[in-house]
Order: sequence, then structure tokens, then C-alpha cells
Amino acid sequence: MFFFLLIASIASAQQDSLLVSQEGRSKRELKKEQREKDYEPYNALAPAKAAFYSAVLPGLGQAYNGSYWKIPIAYAGLATGVYFYLENDKQYDRYREAYKNRLAGRPDEFTVDGNTRITNDGLIRAQEFYQKNKEISILVTVGIYVLNIIDANVEAHLRQFNVDEDLSVKPNFDFDALSGKTNYGLTLNYNF
Repeated sequence: MFFFLLIASIASAQQDSLLVSQEGRSKRELKKEQREKDYEPYNALAPAKAAFYSAVLPGLGQAYNGSYWKIPIAYAGLATGVYFYLENDKQYDRYREAYKNRLAGRPDEFTVDGNTRITNDGLIRAQEFYQKNKEISILVTVGIYVLNIIDANVEAHLRQFNVDEDLSVKPNFDFDALSGKTNYGLTLNYNF
């Protein structure tokens, strides 16, 4: 009877050790499965798609990438460029109309009681100034539009960059059974 109890307890201990090792293994497997579930496969067309979406409608590439907070920034930049273009165009037309009226001998808004507040040269310089500012506003608006496309493309590339915790530096202790000495070192683990 004692012999039977001894065998039963040994069998139970072995079964428990197998369960522990299977539980440890299953935890590792679960962790690996979780990592694989979180990992998205590389999509080579994602950056091109994001850039195309941003080219069609500014901010759409950022929405495709999930960076919704960048959309108001893109639209604010574009709206600012358009606002300054329209304002400079209005001022350019104002000074242009005054110059044309003065050349035709008609009164203009800068002539009060026969006195001119701005000379003909001043009107020409004002037209040149506002024309230059209109062109700069167009360049700034186009630049912001292009930056919107580039941002969507680069972010789509970087979203696919694998930043995994499998890259680690750990101390390593290796016991050499032949010589009886312990070797110390660092290991760099990188799993593909």
C-alpha cells in the first residue's frame, strides 16, 4: 500500500510539473500570438495611398493614417495662405483701379479736394508690392499643400516601421561546465 501511494504521488508530481511547463509554454505562445495579432503586415502601397488621398483632398491622407489631429493644422495653413492671397488681391485691385482712374483723368479714392495723398509712383509701388505678396501667398499655399502630401507619405512609411520589444540588451551568465568558470557578458537579442 505504501508503495502504491509513493507511485501515485510521484505520478501526480510529474503531472503537475508537466502542467506547469505547459502553462509556461502556453503563456509564451499567448504572448507571441498577441504580438502577431498586434503586428500588421507590411503594405507597400500604404504610403502611396496616403499621399494620393492627401493630394485629392488635403487632410484625407492624415485621416487614412489615423492622425486626425493634423487635419486642422493642414486646413489652417491652407486657409491662411488663401486669406492672404485674397486680401492682397483686393488691395492690388484697389491701387490698380486708382492708378487707371488717375491716368484717365477721373477722380480716385486717394484724391481729396484736388490734393493727391499718393503720387503716381506711390500707386505703382503699391501695385508691385501687393502683386509680389499675392505671388508669395500662392507659393506658401502650394508649399503647405505639398507638405501635407509629404507628411501623409512619410507617416505611412513610419507607421509600418517595426518597433518591437524583441530588441533587448540583457546581461548573460554562461557557466562553462568543462572549465568550471562562469563567463559574463551582454547579449543583444533581435528577433525577426
